[in-house]
Amino acid sequence: MENQEISLIDDLKLQNDYKIVAQERGKIVYAHTIYYEFDDIEYENVITEDDTPVDNIFSEKQLRLSIDSLQNAVIDWTDRDFMACTNVAIYNEGEKTPIVPDMFLAMDVKQPSTWFEKKDKCYFVKLMQKVPDLVLEIVSNKIGEEEGTKKAKYASMGVKYYIVQDPYLYLSDEALKLYVLNEDGQYERSTEEYFYMPEVNLGMQLWKGLFEGAEAQWKRWCNKEGTLLLTGKERSDKEFERAESESKRAEEESKRAESESKRAEEESKKAEIERLAKVKAELRAEEFEKQTQALLKEMEEMKQQLKALGLKIPE
Repeated sequence: MENQEISLIDDLKLQNDYKIVAQERGKIVYAHTIYYEFDDIEYENVITEDDTPVDNIFSEKQLRLSIDSLQNAVIDWTDRDFMACTNVAIYNEGEKTPIVPDMFLAMDVKQPSTWFEKKDKCYFVKLMQKVPDLVLEIVSNKIGEEEGTKKAKYASMGVKYYIVQDPYLYLSDEALKLYVLNEDGQYERSTEEYFYMPEVNLGMQLWKGLFEGAEAQWKRWCNKEGTLLLTGKERSDKEFERAESESKRAEEESKRAESESKRAEEESKKAEIERLAKVKAELRAEEFEKQTQALLKEMEEMKQQLKALGLKIPE
């Protein structure tokens, strides 16, 4: 008995931790706390990285594109906390061997407060209290078991969405597949338009275009309507184009306003010239009238003088 390990519940004297919360009509309602004892993970003995290069160049770019658009377009698709990681080990609860997907997304979990502690170097389901919501695997050869053991593993873990991207068509003639976990814990092919995933508010589609100077068919995140989530560069370029457009519009507006101002000024000058000409003409007419009246008056006076001299003046 001396070597018998003492239970933590006994040690803390919690075995009788009951409380009466209600007593009515001859009945008593108790509340109590349930305590669990479990061994914590020995994090220092866990392999969190082995520095083994596994990606080809396309896969590496594709993964960067996948993370980039999620991080830079966060205001466009979610207001929830999330973790999006590539080539990071996932340790499922109770397992000592991790699985390392090309990418995973876990919603409603917070980023670690530090990156330097062993427990923060990979994704421990026990610590995060949930499995990732989405896993992406990019097929780079015919032996990766993306449609076999990996698929079964993610299903057994309870990962809701499993994406298989097959850019070289090694496994089938489909470059992109989405599997959704059903109530029986089995994956079914998605038939949703744009492969929309409501639990994470993301869709995905294949998109042919330029990323980091490389023309290819890429997997892109989108919303329910199929509008792509922009990368940081695309968002910056779009903002630059908008600013350029605004600048050109402002410049054109300034030129138009300047032209209108000149036209108005010319119209004003023309109107003033016409007004002055009219005033001048009126003055000349008035002066001519004055001179005419003066002349008529003078002629009338001369007539009177001639009459006074007895001369007959013809009318």
